[in-house]
Amino acid sequence: MKQKLILIAGPTASGKTKSSVQLAKRINGEIISCDSMQVYTGMDIGTAKVTQEEMGGIPHYMIDLLDPREGCNIAWFKTEVEKAIHAISEKGKIPILVGGTGFYLNAILFDTQFDETEEDTTYRKELEALADLHGTTFLHNQLGEVDPVSANTIHPNNVKRVIRALEYYAQTGHPISSHNEEEKEKRAAQVSPYTYQFFALDMDRTTLYNRINLRIDQMLTEGLVEEVQSFYNAGLREDLTSMKAIGYKEFFPYFRGEMSLEACVDKLKQNTRNFAKRQLTWFRHQANPLFIPVDQLNFDATSIVDKMLQQLQNIVD
Repeated sequence: MKQKLILIAGPTASGKTKSSVQLAKRINGEIISCDSMQVYTGMDIGTAKVTQEEMGGIPHYMIDLLDPREGCNIAWFKTEVEKAIHAISEKGKIPILVGGTGFYLNAILFDTQFDETEEDTTYRKELEALADLHGTTFLHNQLGEVDPVSANTIHPNNVKRVIRALEYYAQTGHPISSHNEEEKEKRAAQVSPYTYQFFALDMDRTTLYNRINLRIDQMLTEGLVEEVQSFYNAGLREDLTSMKAIGYKEFFPYFRGEMSLEACVDKLKQNTRNFAKRQLTWFRHQANPLFIPVDQLNFDATSIVDKMLQQLQNIVD
């Protein structure tokens, strides 16, 4: 029998925290954060990390597991989430995944396989140096020799993806495009090891953008700049995985005296809006979730959960 699983996704300020906690209380569930930045200790305000008070006594997993200096990759994250799913299910409770990007959610939901390869940072740095020395086209041409399919789909200026594809080939001897195609076919067939229901919290775009702006203003009042500056003062580099998070990377130019605080805040709001837009686009075209118009429900958690429960007979029975 397949394990049962509920996913609740949605952009910033859509009400995921309150809704997920109330749902957990009503169906005997426990919550797994699928936000890959909430695994880092101290990154509380910028990630909108759930507080003890907001948890309402419901256990939460995948929070505060790593130091911000540590790396976090998708293979490790997926393994840890699967452990949490199993632990919750063993208690006779229902795991509820909350938040996360489309890539991470897909990896868990459709059991994407990641080859167990050692992370070769030396090779990555060599490739980065080649890009700096010879330009992005030089690196892209190398990719074209070993993986023409990926070269046709990855823009030469997307150096990060070009390097990842070259790394994958160097580590496995196989083009990453073949691996991606296999996983795509699996998702298209909706093959999942879980009996699941996927909810996406949605709202009018103008309302969303206004709520994002207000959320960020609230974060600033709570001490977001000071939180990021504590990492900057501790010597954390902005190329660390943790410091690349939206809400953190935007303030490094301010600390270096390169941008005004106002300009950095504007950039943060813009990046957050763009990310929310990409999330919703992915939900509509890739995930096929059940959309819940939270603005039409006045963002009331009880009403949102009532809507969810109408669709959960095969999960909670």
